Amino acid sequence: MVDGAPIGASRALWLLPLAAAALPVLAVTLAYPLSIELQLVPACNPFFDGCVSISRAGRHGLPNILFRALLLPAAVLQIACWLLCPAWLRSVEAPPARGQRLLPWLGAIAGTCLIFYGTFLGTDGAGYRAMRRYGTAFYFGLTCIGMLIVSGEMRRIARAGRLPRRVAGALVALCCALPLLGLVHVLVPLALPAPGTKDALENITEWWGGAIFTAFFGALAWAWRATGFGARFDSVAGR
Repeated sequence: MVDGAPIGASRALWLLPLAAAALPVLAVTLAYPLSIELQLVPACNPFFDGCVSISRAGRHGLPNILFRALLLPAAVLQIACWLLCPAWLRSVEAPPARGQRLLPWLGAIAGTCLIFYGTFLGTDGAGYRAMRRYGTAFYFGLTCIGMLIVSGEMRRIARAGRLPRRVAGALVALCCALPLLGLVHVLVPLALPAPGTKDALENITEWWGGAIFTAFFGALAWAWRATGFGARFDSVAGR
């Protein structure tokens, strides 16, 4: 049973979004330096130089194994978080809204796309290229929509005094950053049409987008902990 009882009276669920945020960070932290050490990719600051994409950072050899071993469970945890979001919103007395009913579907599809992407990472051929192109597009797009829905609900909750305003403000800031990334991705290559600029910008926006998604699940963990969201398991012994 999922409810908003105090954490001490139930199983804390904020650890789920925290793990969903931490595992991708750990995957990149392990895979990218190892790929550099094995001379599989160039060394740079990918958030500013864009010399390598997230995919390429863990595409081959041992880095690929480590990357997928952490990314795939992270995708499952993200799906679980989206499935639980409507219950959390009900626990803090958020007014019913159509968007809340969409969250499990959006999250399930987005997480499934991430699972397929991680499963086929490191393979070759047209199938992988299509999976990377469309899988990441659906994952980024649907996750962004889910973030917008949750941040909107959290603003209403914060105004009613049921959630710290700083939590809602952090999520709104993250959601505002995503359209700005999109504008950078589209407009900057027009002003700087140098060879390789498009690929570098795609890589940079991919890294920053991934960082924002990771930060979102971290903020969600903060919100769930702040509101005491947990799961209570009732005993059925003797029935």
